Amino acid sequence: MTPNQKNISGAFIGARMNAVGLPAYPGELPGSMREAYAVQDASISAWPDQVAGWKIGLVPPAFRDAVGAERLVGPIFSSLIRPHKNGQCHDMPVFADGFAAVEAEFIFILGKSVPVGTEITSELTRDVAGALHVGVEIASSPFPGINDLGPICVVTDFGNNFGLIVGPEIVNWQERSWVDLPARVDINGETVGETTAAALPGGPIGALEFILRLMQERGIALQAGDHISTGAVTGVHQAQVGDSSQVSFGSWGAVDLRLSPLGSEWRDVRLNAG
Repeated sequence: MTPNQKNISGAFIGARMNAVGLPAYPGELPGSMREAYAVQDASISAWPDQVAGWKIGLVPPAFRDAVGAERLVGPIFSSLIRPHKNGQCHDMPVFADGFAAVEAEFIFILGKSVPVGTEITSELTRDVAGALHVGVEIASSPFPGINDLGPICVVTDFGNNFGLIVGPEIVNWQERSWVDLPARVDINGETVGETTAAALPGGPIGALEFILRLMQERGIALQAGDHISTGAVTGVHQAQVGDSSQVSFGSWGAVDLRLSPLGSEWRDVRLNAG
């Protein structure tokens, strides 16, 4: 990597480790998604936790031609994945001086591993998909302008992920239409987004096929049990510390959460994990 790429990775690692904000982007924005993923790879190697899944995000239309991509990905670390129990309200820490958002997600838990060298087809995608769950991604970054600078910036900071809540399983998802899987996000009692799984291009399975192909290009194997969060189906809903949210999925249940400030104890937990 270039010195610039190393500086970007080091700055985001340091800010995340110490639970502090970054008032400006730490360097010159990489010139391509490939260069951005190189920063992400270096940061993953330096982070004291295991990757247990991946988030997928849609690239805003205004950026797609420039970066040559419709979607992007980022790692989800094992300590940031939380199972949901009926009636539970989750306390979700975020970077108080950075960016935070609540996102409704449909989440695959892979049923089979996908080693490097696998030929990806639509048929294989359905074969490895495994179980489908509803859930919530917490997007948060030390850098408040992460989405304003676009997808290259997002990729360089772990895809802007800082938590995944895994809700109930959608039984027999293969037999259901995406339009029959609703999602709604309320923040502080106000509905900010409402749609169905069909809002994702190709549905959640289309997002899964995208990441299978991308990981082949990146030389990254996916493992059975990995969590694949397929995208913010109702949109990216920016929120603040102290906000309460309910993310509901019709008959498949709802997840309640509250955003809290990431405290200094986070640094000790990360260092001990390393």
